[in-house]
Amino acid sequence: MHAAEKLCRAARVVARHGLATAFGHVSVRSGHQLLITPPTPLGRAEPAGCQLIDLAADALPAGTPKEAWLHLAIYRARPDVGAICRAQPEVTTALTSAALDILPLHGQGSFCGSPVPVFEEAELVRDRERGVRLAEALGDGKALVLKGNGALTVAGDPGRAAARMWVLEASARINATAAAAGTPTALSHAEQAAWQATEDELLGRIWAHLDDTEENR
Repeated sequence: MHAAEKLCRAARVVARHGLATAFGHVSVRSGHQLLITPPTPLGRAEPAGCQLIDLAADALPAGTPKEAWLHLAIYRARPDVGAICRAQPEVTTALTSAALDILPLHGQGSFCGSPVPVFEEAELVRDRERGVRLAEALGDGKALVLKGNGALTVAGDPGRAAARMWVLEASARINATAAAAGTPTALSHAEQAAWQATEDELLGRIWAHLDDTEENR
């Protein structure tokens, strides 16, 4: 399967599982470039619409998402990142708007941060400078909530980046339920580390689950 096909397959999974509606994008590193989905609803992403952007670009090519700046900034700052998923998970956004941390209350939540960091600028990330600040807010993390504007996740490949976005929203729902019932208590650092050691394996399994449709069997 070609890179653009894998990218669009991840994009459609994000849309199919309610993690994005009209807005969102997925990208993958390709040497000294990135390949990104077009500025269309993720459920309609097609390989022919994906575009390459040079990682050293100082302007965005026509027909690419205007928030591609955040992808460029992260790839430049994080050589370990192979793919980025940008989506609009509702519970994740709501908890942050209520000033509630998203803590690792279950094992898979350890894949997203303790707590998940927040980028405090609510404006769209449509310029280089804001993209750089966003990458700094992510640091060496795996997930980032954007104040009033969804979230992003990173991984080694598009499928695992999409899977981590699903885990982030699941973790947010668990946090919301726990906060309504009592005082959420995060897993210990040792427990988190044990789960993080399984991250690549389990995200791959989650991706297989999310991508399980009749046409893919």
